[in-house]
Amino acid sequence: MKQEKKLRSLATLYRIDHGKSFRLKDFDPSDTAGLPKEVKQESDQLLQRSTQQLAELQDMLYAQNRWALLLIFQAMDAAGKDGTIKHVMSGVNPQGCQVFSFKTPSAEELDHDYLWRTSKCLPRRGTIGIFNRSYYEEVLVVRVHPELLEAEQIPATCLNKGIWKERFEDIAAFERYAAHNGTEIRKFFLNVSKEEQERRFLSRLDEPEKNWKFSAADVRERLFWDDYQKNYEDMIRHTSSKHAPWIVVPADNKWFARLVVSSVIVHALQEMKLTYPKVSPEKRRALAEARSELEGKATPKKP
Repeated sequence: MKQEKKLRSLATLYRIDHGKSFRLKDFDPSDTAGLPKEVKQESDQLLQRSTQQLAELQDMLYAQNRWALLLIFQAMDAAGKDGTIKHVMSGVNPQGCQVFSFKTPSAEELDHDYLWRTSKCLPRRGTIGIFNRSYYEEVLVVRVHPELLEAEQIPATCLNKGIWKERFEDIAAFERYAAHNGTEIRKFFLNVSKEEQERRFLSRLDEPEKNWKFSAADVRERLFWDDYQKNYEDMIRHTSSKHAPWIVVPADNKWFARLVVSSVIVHALQEMKLTYPKVSPEKRRALAEARSELEGKATPKKP
């Protein structure tokens, strides 16, 4: 019971439903909600329990085949998106879950509107979809590097001073449309500090097995740290809503970030009031006949 209460509190502690007064500086990247960093056994037990709940709920989600759940992950480099997805979703049935990583847009993608490549990847009913980065890159990296707008071949008349406000409005409308059609959305900003990011970059350089993760481009992006922080704050202010909230996850401690994310996903599924489909009387009779045939109490009927 104590574990359940703690997990429920973590599910809502960092949630932003209304972003009008949101300030990123009010959220500490190293926060652990009072859980001592030394008590790793307790955090492991909490994550194990949360993972178990997630597996059970996903099974009902798949069987009911009415709702869909979209999880969006945004963060600065080295914040732990890949590791979080890997650990949190470890107990999920792959048949009912799909991960999409959105890199630099291809030539084909640039020939369409910026929501095109993500909208076609929305999860089917009964499944969980995960976006590792998403359409939010269009109000983050493109805003930090406005020259990228040129590559999008947008008509000059559409490149007005209000383009970022328009994109916020369009994204909010897109998420509202998805919610109205049964797709629940949870958006995670893994909030890592600049100091912790540096430590992780150095770790990638120091440990040979992590060298492949390192990119000089990631280091260059640190020069724009303040710009990114400002844009993340603006993004959360304008696109938080009750049906598609942002969760500002403290990400300096990977174990805690994974626990928060897992708790939020479980809570989102619980709010759907999922149940296994009810079997009709006709189906029950067919099942009873099948049992009789299997137990040798009735002669199997030829098709």
